[in-house]
Amino acid sequence: MKLKRLPYNFTVCKVEAITDVNFKDDFYFIGKTDEELSLVCKTENVPQKTIERDDGWRGFRIQGVLDFSLIGILSRLAGILADNKIGIFAVSTYNTDYILVKEKDFEQAMTVLNSKGYTIE
Repeated sequence: MKLKRLPYNFTVCKVEAITDVNFKDDFYFIGKTDEELSLVCKTENVPQKTIERDDGWRGFRIQGVLDFSLIGILSRLAGILADNKIGIFAVSTYNTDYILVKEKDFEQAMTVLNSKGYTIE
């Protein structure tokens, strides 16, 4: 399976209003529940108004379009990283999954996953 390094630094944050998000940015994830409005975006694009923020994330995506019938892809990756004491923040889209790890752990994550047979682009 191929993984693609993303060349960005990410921030995970909570914002007060959807109007705080710049929908013209090229890369972001939004999650809204009855309790919060979360945003994952490039650090350079964090809105000025945030309730909380956590900087220092790097990420990669699983290359290709994943069929919904595939089982365990994300859990295998998460398990390998957990076995190596690397925490993750995962986000899924219709096509694939994205995994963020803290910047201090990013190179180790890439090395570990490569040693387990994942191809890193």
